[in-house]
Amino acid sequence: MVGEGVLHECLIHPDVEHILVINRKPCGISNPKLKEIIHADFFDLSPIAESLVNYNACFFCLGVSSVGMKEDIYRHLTYDLTMHVAQTLTERNQGMTFTYISGSGTDSTEKGKLMWARVKGKTENDLMKLPFKKAYMFRPAIIEPTKGLKNTLKFYHYLGWLLPVIRFLSPNFICSLKEVGLAMIHVTTRGYDKNILEVKDIVALAKI
Repeated sequence: MVGEGVLHECLIHPDVEHILVINRKPCGISNPKLKEIIHADFFDLSPIAESLVNYNACFFCLGVSSVGMKEDIYRHLTYDLTMHVAQTLTERNQGMTFTYISGSGTDSTEKGKLMWARVKGKTENDLMKLPFKKAYMFRPAIIEPTKGLKNTLKFYHYLGWLLPVIRFLSPNFICSLKEVGLAMIHVTTRGYDKNILEVKDIVALAKI
């Protein structure tokens, strides 16, 4: 859902000239800006490494739910995979900005009780140590989907009517998918004074 929404904003944004999407299956979108590579194993990027050059930014939207998952497996699919992709990109793109979809409640101390929050916290911390131009950690909470996109989670089909209420009562707990996409673009082109972006930062960046 997040990847599709961010791609949608990139496709219609005048500052984005070229987009490379790496997917396990086709996204089903055709656009002059867009190039797509279908690649099954994100733990081995060597077959496509030469295509990963001359990019200004990586918008990393890949992720899995931790529900029902053991920590070692979740860590492998979250930390190990992300770091492998990020390290591959740093070797081929000087001056790249890396943006990572994390989550509200991520534990930067890496010592809290919540398994997913510790793993995400370590992922964030180690991404910010890599030699990117900048690395930004996005921590959305509830994300309001973009109408018309096909990968909207079923949750939103049934409870979408609650989103305006949540935004009114808890504005710092909800942002739109459009705001996430715009904030990623703007943080690349204009920068931001924080490396970790909570919901209020995402909303503010989207308005710049």
